[in-house]
Amino acid sequence: MTTTITVEGMSCDHCEQTIEEALQGVSGVSNVRADRDSERATIEGTSDNDALVRAVEDAGYDASV
Repeated sequence: MTTTITVEGMSCDHCEQTIEEALQGVSGVSNVRADRDSERATIEGTSDNDALVRAVEDAGYDASV
């Protein structure tokens, strides 16, 4: 399953990497791609949407499904 979430506050490659690492730590995530230009992260796997948003927020960014 593929889920796309909106992530506000990404401004550089490091931000994208931080988001990707945070999301990869969520149980059930198999692949992540963050894109600062579209302000979105695309997640493949079977993770809970609330857990995805929480991981991004814990990394210091605003997120929504």
